[in-house]
Parts: sequence; C-alpha cells; structure tokens
Amino acid sequence: MNNNDIFKKLRVALQLRDDQIVEILQLVDFRISKGEIGNFFRNADHPKYVECGDQILRNFLNGLVIHLRGTKENPKQAIDVIKKNQAEVKQKNVSKFKTEAKDSTKKTEASKPKFKPKKPIKKTEIVEKVQYKNGKNKRSN
Repeated sequence: MNNNDIFKKLRVALQLRDDQIVEILQLVDFRISKGEIGNFFRNADHPKYVECGDQILRNFLNGLVIHLRGTKENPKQAIDVIKKNQAEVKQKNVSKFKTEAKDSTKKTEASKPKFKPKKPIKKTEIVEKVQYKNGKNKRSN
C-alpha cells in the first residue's frame, strides 16, 4: 500500500472534496492546486498519474488534525466536523438529484414524437439456394 492508496482511503472515509483538501493543506501553510491533487487520485495506468510523496501526505495528516480537532486556543469536536461535512455532501447530492430530475423530465417531453410513427410494412423474404464457389476451380486430369 503506497501513499496514494492511503490518501484515497482517507478522502473516501472522510468524504472530502478536492477544494476541502486544498483548505486542509493551507492550514499547515502548504500550497497545492486542485489539479495536482486530482493527479494523486488517478489510476496508476493513467499518463497524468503522480506518486504522492511523503511530504504531501505528512502535511495533509497534520492539517487534518487541525481541521478535525482545532487548535489549542480553539478546540473542536472531530465528530461534529465529520457530521457537518456529511450533511453538506447529502445536501449537495439531493440538490444535484433534483436538478437532474428536472432536466430529465424536460428531455423526455422534448424527445416524444409529435406524431405516431407508421407501422412497419412486413416484407416477404425471398430465400434462394446459392452455390458458393470458394477458392480455385479444381480440375481433374
């Protein structure tokens, strides 16, 4: 198991988006773009796949501690942060589902034909005996 696998599993378990990961890394003054983070989560066969280094994973874990627990001056309960994040994900999924449902009803109404299609005409099939000649003609001497 490499650093990329650990990073992926933490992202899935905590339901983090790329922009949230960028914010977590900024808590420990580590700057990285969303595109670079996306390269860590690609398949190993992908041409833009990048190995996640120890420094990036270490800074992410340190930032994750601050994100979940807070600082000494301003402590947080980790479970509250996780539940808040889960609620945001559910809310985003519900609103996304509603917009997709509205779009799909518009598409189905527009795709309905305004006239009834004609019934297909039945064609009688004509089957003939065909003699296939494959290869060269064989001559008997």
